[in-house]
Amino acid sequence: MRVIGCQLDIVWENKAANHRRVRELLDGAAPERGSLVVLPEMFATGFSMNVRGVTDAASRETQDFLARAAADYGVYLLGGVVTSAGDERGLNQAVVYTPEGREQARYTKMRPFTLGGEPRHYAAGGETCFFSWGGFRVAPFICYDLRFPELFREAARGGAQLIVVIASWPSPRIHHWVRLLEARAIENQAYVVGVNRCGRDPEHVYTGDSLIVSPRGDVLAHAGSEECVIEADLDLAALLEYRRDFPVLEDLR
Repeated sequence: MRVIGCQLDIVWENKAANHRRVRELLDGAAPERGSLVVLPEMFATGFSMNVRGVTDAASRETQDFLARAAADYGVYLLGGVVTSAGDERGLNQAVVYTPEGREQARYTKMRPFTLGGEPRHYAAGGETCFFSWGGFRVAPFICYDLRFPELFREAARGGAQLIVVIASWPSPRIHHWVRLLEARAIENQAYVVGVNRCGRDPEHVYTGDSLIVSPRGDVLAHAGSEECVIEADLDLAALLEYRRDFPVLEDLR
């Protein structure tokens, strides 16, 4: 099964422009039907604390875009959206749509980024989320979640074989992003797909470095610092064989 990561140079708080750019990238990638396509955290607006200005709760512009694009390209499409928490705060979410344009799963970021002020503007989620794709059990996470291995271990206990992390991870700590994605793959014996943004926003520079990592920790695809698409074929049978031959997860306590 093929997974595709779209590393996007996000136009600040401009949903229409970012929707158009995603379609341009997908037109160039020509994804196989049934592929899993992954977009960055808050891909339609950038990592904005302006909840009122970027929320998708009422208009559903971005959620409707994801649903239509998933159906148009015949893919499973995962992207970051902002919805309402029911108060003044938003929810930083990852939403998955099927090739029929139907919502399949919705995950809310469990660890908002305190240093960036995110908890003041976004409410934290409370549970791991799973969905099925191509025989894989998939668990999505968002950006700062990556620093908390207990979240990923819970996903592994829940049967995750593929872990997806969408992000707006800035350049000063980009080496942490790369090392932690590799570590999450190795320690949980799972494929890990990390899709970051590139470019800049009013506060930060982003150098991308999106990755696809095998359960053994091998890098299958690594983006540079520019807007691009990365791809890899994932082999569930090989993953299951590796877990049988080296049954680390059976020793969890």
